[in-house]
Amino acid sequence: MKTNYPYPLLAHEGWPFLALFLFMAVVLQVLTNGWWASPFYGLFLFSLQFFRDPRRPLPVLSEHSVLCPADGRVVAIESVQDPYLSRPALKISIFMNVFDVHVNRMPVSGQVQKVWYFPGKFLNAALDKASLENERNALWVKTRDGSDVTVVQVAGLVARRIVCYVGAESTVSAGQRFGFIRFGSRVDTYLPPSAQPTVVIGERVRSGAQCIATLGVQPA
Repeated sequence: MKTNYPYPLLAHEGWPFLALFLFMAVVLQVLTNGWWASPFYGLFLFSLQFFRDPRRPLPVLSEHSVLCPADGRVVAIESVQDPYLSRPALKISIFMNVFDVHVNRMPVSGQVQKVWYFPGKFLNAALDKASLENERNALWVKTRDGSDVTVVQVAGLVARRIVCYVGAESTVSAGQRFGFIRFGSRVDTYLPPSAQPTVVIGERVRSGAQCIATLGVQPA
C-alpha cells in the first residue's frame, strides 16, 4: 500500500465555515446563555464532519485499474453513450449524501485533454436525469495506454458549488485530489465499453481506497 495524499485532515474549502460558526458560537456563549450558542456549535460540528478529508493509503494499482473517485453509494452501472466524447461507454455513478466525504479523487493516471463546465439545475443527484440536467463539471482524461475516461462532478439538491483544481493539459495521478462538491452530489465515470466493473449497484464505496472497475486492453 502507498499514499500520495499529503493533505490536511480537513478540506480547506471548509475552513471559512468552521471559523464563522465557531466565532458566532463563542460570541453568543459570552453574551448570552448557552442556549443561543447551541445552534452554531451544532453547525460547527456538522461542518467538521462534512469537510473532513481523511488520509487514505492507495490500494495496489495496475495500469488498468480505475480507482473510486468519490465516497458514497453506487447508483448506476450501465452501458450508455458518453455525452461528452460521443462514444459508447460504461457509466458508473456514485451518489454522495451530506454525511459522506465530499473530496473527489482522480480515478486514473494520465493527461487531462479537456474540461467542460455546464450550469444547470439542482435536482436530487440520486436521480438518473441529474447526470445531464444538473450543474456539472466534466474532465476528459487520456490514460498512458490510450484509454479515454470521463469523470463528471454533478451538483445535487442542496449543492451550490463545484470546485475543480485541474485544467486541460494537466498531468494527473490516480488518487490525486482534484475537486470538491458541497453539499450532497454525484460523480459519474464514463469508461471504455470493454471495462469491467468490480462494484455492484447499492454498494457503499470509499474514494481512493478501492477500485471500481478495470479497463480493457486497448487495441494496438
